[in-house]
Amino acid sequence: GIVVELLKEAMVSKLGDTKGFLIDGCPQELKDAEEFESKIGEPKLVLCLDCSVETMSSRLLMRNRNSQNSGSSETTEERIERYYQASKPLIAYYESKTQLCKVDAEGTQEDVFLEICKTIDSFLK
Repeated sequence: GIVVELLKEAMVSKLGDTKGFLIDGCPQELKDAEEFESKIGEPKLVLCLDCSVETMSSRLLMRNRNSQNSGSSETTEERIERYYQASKPLIAYYESKTQLCKVDAEGTQEDVFLEICKTIDSFLK
């Protein structure tokens, strides 16, 4: 509830100054999406960065190394499994509302960024 209230305050303070808002990592679960919609409203577009388990695992392990976090591969596998368990219903929910746009996230950071930009630009036109 606190995250949604903070988002709402930040969004309301910028209304009129923006074409929209890009919110990273929220909602993470279906209950979060329902709360967001009841307190703020329905998103017009939801981006899903789509990549293989291998790519996700590799990126998480790299991030752990870069942050000097000593996460084992078992911990990484558990995180990925929790992510899929939480995101499957969320993805299905937004697919049913036709608000979901999957972005191929297999490429480099630059490639993925360009794909996200193209998707948002197409949506805004």
